[in-house]
Amino acid sequence: MPIYEYKCQKCNKDFEELVREGQKIKCPKCGELKVIRKFSTFSSRGSGPDSVPASACSSCSSSDCGS
Repeated sequence: MPIYEYKCQKCNKDFEELVREGQKIKCPKCGELKVIRKFSTFSSRGSGPDSVPASACSSCSSSDCGS
């Protein structure tokens, strides 16, 4: 079951919900059924280094151009 982020259209509460197929989602604060599913982002941790060197921007060839 996926977890989605929602925003209530009545009270503007942001919340997460573990969702089953066909399940009606309601706001945990006010009980409103008019909620919007927000675009969710995620991150994953790889086995590589924590930082990645910066690459050159599209307007110059130096990686230290300051733009």
